[in-house]
Amino acid sequence: MDRFDSLKLYCKIVELGSFTQAAGVLQIPRATATYAMQQLEQRLNCRLLERTTRQVNPTLDGQAFYQRCLRILSELDDAEASLSTVAANPAGLLRLGLHGVHASQIIIPQLPQFRAMYPQLDISISTGDRLVDLVREGIDLVVRIGMPKDSTLVGKKLAVLPQIVCASPAYLQQHGVPTKPEQLSQHQAVGFFSSDHNISYPFSFLIDGEEQNFPTKGWLSVNDAESYTAAALAGCGIIQVPGFRLRHYLESGYLVQILSDVPSPALPVYVLYPQNNQLSPRVKVFVEWVSTLYNKRFLSD
Repeated sequence: MDRFDSLKLYCKIVELGSFTQAAGVLQIPRATATYAMQQLEQRLNCRLLERTTRQVNPTLDGQAFYQRCLRILSELDDAEASLSTVAANPAGLLRLGLHGVHASQIIIPQLPQFRAMYPQLDISISTGDRLVDLVREGIDLVVRIGMPKDSTLVGKKLAVLPQIVCASPAYLQQHGVPTKPEQLSQHQAVGFFSSDHNISYPFSFLIDGEEQNFPTKGWLSVNDAESYTAAALAGCGIIQVPGFRLRHYLESGYLVQILSDVPSPALPVYVLYPQNNQLSPRVKVFVEWVSTLYNKRFLSD
């Protein structure tokens, strides 16, 4: 087994946590996989994997080596694709980092269409609301609300999402209905904070053409979108969120929109990828496809 094949095997073992499963995916005997990893650790003079009876996990050195391997293998795939006629039909693994709601409600339901267009591409999706280090974690691109200040990333705007403020009927019956943003200080709001930074976000409104923030108080804070919605449904407080996510709850009466006469600022959605990936065939075709997907979805709303 050559060096690149052993790196591919190592990455697969880390991802699956199993020699047997990795060997099965790569269609090699398990004994071959075991021997290849022993040779790799001997060559590096470093222990990469911790083996137990149930699972295989990377050591600290092994985790760092895994991230480097992902970048090396990604660059190799891109180099081969850029010099071949298959650039128009890319192959390999595309690693995506998606906001949970955008994954479940927008992108994943349409992925069979993308797979039919590019049948040689496999896809790995990580979901969540936390910010990720694309290069360190070996992720090809992410779809996120807002454009980060990281200058190493290239961003393309996919859509602009209108926000609404809402609460459950039970909450409004108990606490009353605010009619002005200033009255929010007298109410309970569900807090939302970033997983990476201990920052609580205030409610924002457009007043006389300018965005103004209104601090809120409340007894509950969360750091993911699904929990944010669930808290409002349970009557824990008021939330401010892109309206597309709540259409079903609003139509069924589980949530009620308030302060509708005071517009909330819209939130931009971007697809982001490292600068060195902007010519990657697999990244290019996904960016084109997801741009069309968001354009159709939100221009038609």
